[in-house]
Order: sequence, then C-alpha cells, then structure tokens
Amino acid sequence: MTDKERIKVQKRYQVARLLGTVVLMFIFGFALVPLYNVLCDITGLNGRSSTNFAAGEAQAAQRVDTSRTVNVEIVTTVNASAPWAFEAVTQRLTLHPGEFVTARVIAENMEASAKTIQAVPSVLPYKAARYVHKTACFCFDQQQFDGGQQREMPVVFTVDPELPAEVETITMSYTLFELTDTASAQGR
Repeated sequence: MTDKERIKVQKRYQVARLLGTVVLMFIFGFALVPLYNVLCDITGLNGRSSTNFAAGEAQAAQRVDTSRTVNVEIVTTVNASAPWAFEAVTQRLTLHPGEFVTARVIAENMEASAKTIQAVPSVLPYKAARYVHKTACFCFDQQQFDGGQQREMPVVFTVDPELPAEVETITMSYTLFELTDTASAQGR
C-alpha cells in the first residue's frame, strides 16, 4: 500500500469516526429530556416526584398529621422582564402534612399577540422537595395565552407526613418563561 492510499484510508476512517460522533451526540441530545425527567422524578428536583398520585392521595388522606402544621409560601417571578403580570393569589398558607390543598396564581399576557409560557418550579429548602407532591400544576405543561388574556391557574399538592420535623416552612417558587419563539419554531 502506498503512502497516498494509506492517507486516503486514514481520512475515510477519520470521517467515519466524526460522523459516528455527530450521530451519537444527536441521539444523546434527544435522550437528555427523558433522562432529566427520570432524574427529577427520582430526586424530587423541580417539585416532581414519582409517587403514584392516585394511591398517594388515598394514602395521604388516611395519614393527615393533625398534630403538626407546615407553612407554605408561594413566590412568583417573571424571567427577563417579559410583558407579563404573574402573581400568587395564595401567597401563604398553613396545612397539615398529608392534607391536599389548592394554591392559585394569576398570569396575564400584557401584549396584544398570543404567547406561549411555561413556569419552572423549585422548592426550598431543597431537602423538602421530595416531600412536596403535586397532583395538578400549571407548571406541568406549556400554557397558551391570547393577547391580553388573564388566567387563574391552580396547583394542587400535599406535603408528605414524613417531612423532617425541623422543616416548618416550605417555599414553592415559580419562574415564568416566555416560549413563544421556541413554540413557533417547533410548529405549535
């Protein structure tokens, strides 16, 4: 084999390796979303939990800890000064662990054009995140708003009675992100 032939084979091998790497990176990019969702379900990150909510709701109803109360604060923010009004109707509530409650927030599109938004949740202190179980939340899905539309949106949740005793206050925070450009690019 001559030097030119050997170089030609090496170039083909290098191109094949690079194309293989690009394909693997593409596949990995698509796999990240379900992997992230599994991680959130396992760890309770972003207020998510793998709890079977139908069974959890029935079980929690039987295990309401009336000897103890937990304060829950609802905090809302809008990312990047977008033209949105976003505030908690229910800013603070007190509940017994195991009791299901509904908190509400109001979002309003201050522009004339339709917009798509998503709220990203977080729970503080972090160790409490695995004990907050949401059965319904506006943060689970993207929300479509017409121009000038205002909507009251609920979050239904419970705090597990297994919450460590030193946690007396939980802060549930929601940051509103506008996704209109992203949703348009995806053909929504």
